[in-house]
Amino acid sequence: MTDPAILAAVAAAFVLAGLVKGVVGFGLPTVAMGLLGLVVAPAHAAALLIVPSLVTNAWQLAAGGPLRPLLRRLWPMLAAIALGTWLGAWAGIGLLAPAHAARASAALGVALALYAVVALAGTPRRASPRMEAATGPLVGLATGLVCAATGVSVMPSAPWLQALGLQRDALVQAMGLSFTVSTLALAATLAGGSLDLVAATVSSAALVPAAAGMMLGQRLRRRISPAVFRRALLLALLALGLWLAGRGLG
Repeated sequence: MTDPAILAAVAAAFVLAGLVKGVVGFGLPTVAMGLLGLVVAPAHAAALLIVPSLVTNAWQLAAGGPLRPLLRRLWPMLAAIALGTWLGAWAGIGLLAPAHAARASAALGVALALYAVVALAGTPRRASPRMEAATGPLVGLATGLVCAATGVSVMPSAPWLQALGLQRDALVQAMGLSFTVSTLALAATLAGGSLDLVAATVSSAALVPAAAGMMLGQRLRRRISPAVFRRALLLALLALGLWLAGRGLG
């Protein structure tokens, strides 16, 4: 983790991930996990993501309205995320099983590819209140398991949240809330293992390139079409995900 080449690659990954978030408003964990997975093991990549992810998610929460209505509505899904992450860690899948590093890399690739495909397909159909109540815990549990296995917490929570018909600011805040719970649950499972003092220090330092990337992305947002950039990003994530999946299964 102290290799200058690896540290340079980590910094570059967070600059690009921050750039993406600055332009399109999301994607820092997804892009960072995909790129970091090329140079370090998925468990170490997830550990490095903890501090930048928590800070950016906190920003999303602060930018929205009151949290109580969202917490009242989403708590079954949020509780299930924490449970699913713990169950995944207890079962020794993915990130916390070094012997299964190749499978974790493949799972990360599949998660990235699925996320890209779902996002490219457009906004999902509106979920009815009855369907929301029935599927929320299942979506949370699946998200926790995927997070434990890959470090990526956007699937299937993000498409499900988009299907609730929330207003734009509420949707951004809801995603920030979901990602915060996922990150905290993942940090708890990684503590004492991949999330050691060195990883925590590097993760804290990663705030600098991530913030620099976000500021640059915010400037670029005024000059290019976010829709065009978003589509190019999703296609790149799809290609990256397929490559990681092929490498992990090969």
